[in-house]
Formats: sequence, C-alpha cells, structure tokens
Amino acid sequence: MELGISSFAELTPDPVTGKTISGYQRMLDLMEEIELADQAGLDVYALGEHHRPDFIVSSPAVVLGAAAVKTKKLKLSSAVTVLSSDDPVRVFQDFATVDLLSGGRAEIMAGRGSFIESFPLFGFDLGDYDELFSEKLEMLLKLNEAEKISWKGKHRAPVHNLGVYPRPFQEKLPVWVAVGGTPESVVRAGNLGLPVALAIIGGSPAHFKPLVDLYRKSSAAAGKGKLPLGVHSHGYISEDSKKAADEFFPSYAYVMSRIGRERGWPPTTREQFEAGRSKEGALLVGSPQQVIDKILYETELFGLDRFLLHVSVGTMPHAQIMHSIELFGTRVAPVIRKETAASKISDLSATPKG
Repeated sequence: MELGISSFAELTPDPVTGKTISGYQRMLDLMEEIELADQAGLDVYALGEHHRPDFIVSSPAVVLGAAAVKTKKLKLSSAVTVLSSDDPVRVFQDFATVDLLSGGRAEIMAGRGSFIESFPLFGFDLGDYDELFSEKLEMLLKLNEAEKISWKGKHRAPVHNLGVYPRPFQEKLPVWVAVGGTPESVVRAGNLGLPVALAIIGGSPAHFKPLVDLYRKSSAAAGKGKLPLGVHSHGYISEDSKKAADEFFPSYAYVMSRIGRERGWPPTTREQFEAGRSKEGALLVGSPQQVIDKILYETELFGLDRFLLHVSVGTMPHAQIMHSIELFGTRVAPVIRKETAASKISDLSATPKG
C-alpha cells in the first residue's frame, strides 16, 4: 500500500489574514513540503498542472525536477498532466528527464483536467476534449514502448521513424490515468491496462464502488488482470478532530466557494463540510485515528494500492501544512501499512492450497 501527498500548489489569499504570499515564497514552501514528505517516509508526491492565477504550477515536470535532487526515495508524479492540451513528445521527454534526475522515481498521471484554461491558451478546441485525450494518450504510450516510433493522428503532425530522447532511467515510465467519475474513462484505462487514480472529493466513497467494479471488469475482459488502483481525496490532519476542522475549513470554503461561483454551485457551508468529514463522507479531515479509519475503510471497499491525501485546498499557514504531512508520515502511514500487510497475509493464508 503506497501512501502519499497530492497538491495543486495553491496561491490564494490566506482567508484569515487576507494576505497572499509571493510566488517565490510559495515555491520555497513547496520544496520544503516535498522534502518533508520524503523524510517522513511517504511513498509519493504528486503535483497538479494549472494555468490560472490561484495555482502556481503550470509545469509539474519542472518543479518535480527540482524536487528530484532534494529527495531520495519519494516517487514524483504529476496530478495531473493535462495531456489533452500538451504534446506527448514533450511530456515524455520532460518526465524522462525527471526520471534520470531522480534515479527512476518519475511517474506521469495523465488526465483531461477539471479546468479549461489550457485549451484556448495552447490553441485547442474544447469540443475535441475527449478525442484529444484519447489520441494523445495513445501516442504517449507508444513513445513509452520504443525509442523510435512512427505515428499518425488527427490533432498532431505525424512522426515517421523518429527517435525520442532522452530515454528514462526506468525501462518505461509508469503512466496512470486520473479519472473523476466518468465510466468511459475507467473502461478506457481498463482496456489499455493502465492504473487508475480516482479523485473522490465529494459525496460518499461508497458511491464510487460501481465505477471501480466497472474498471476491474473492463481490465479483466481485456486480459489485463488486476491493475493498480489509487484514490486521491482532500484532507488534513491535526492532533484532534476539532482543531483539524477549524484550521482547514476557512481555506477549503474559500476555494470551493470560488470555484462554485464559476460553475454555478452555491457557497460551501460548515454544515456541508462537516457532512463531508463524517464516516460516510469524502473529506479526510481530523485526527490521525480518524484519517486511519477512513483510509482503511476505502482500502477495504475498493482494494486500494495507493492513497494520496490532497493537502491543502487553498492557502493555509506553511507550518500547519508541514505538521499535517509529518503526522501523515509518522502517525498514520505506519498503522495503515501494518494493517494492510496483516490483511494481505490473512488473505493469503485463507487461500486454499493446491
């Protein structure tokens, strides 16, 4: 069971002070957060791509390249690379470079993105949203398989027996597909034999069980076997439940209400927030034991191989984020690993021999 952090590297006003730190300071803080995740024994750090003022990272590979030389064991992933509006050749080259810098710790989490700014910015038609992703994912996977490729598609110039360099440290770069709840997305990933990272940021995790079952069914039908599955959810850890909720809610409500205004949702209320923190809700905000219980519940529900805690949603004091990452690595992760290892041993011992 892999445990890690995902982040969009927010650059929003602190809802308590009203102040926004400089981009330079946010990058320094981000490097410290990634280093701490490595030192605390976590497995993965995943960084999102955005092209808007409230998030500072437009090129995850550049930041992960910097993080590669500051960390030793941590897997370094995008979360996500907006592949629909990018060039698969450059994506492959960038992450192959991160892989060389890190000694084989780079990953690509490819997705279509939940924001649309990159499409007009790079000259793509939003009407081609799904077709762009499907075609570019096909090309990226082909680049990952062989040094020289020939490829032709609708939305990019063809390639005729050309080499793509550098090659990664690993034989192939791990490529995950990030999905938010679309059946077509999990079917595509299952058919291609790709791991899925499922974003559960609202509602009840149990509502996503049919989607996971469809993914498993699709991969089995395609002869791909049981593929890795990860979940990414908003969360924050402090010493006790009330402290965690009180510290996390202002920034969470600010960002979710701001995005809600763009998309026609009502403002986020404390009542909604507390419902999300309940046993059945998608928010992992609370004490170490509360977060342990929720991750173990989702592990049993889905058969998880990876869980990423998205810290934070909106700007919080750097010291609080660092403390939350430390608690995740030192108090939560050891228990999760022990429990899941014991469960796996129990399952193996219960399997009939012969």
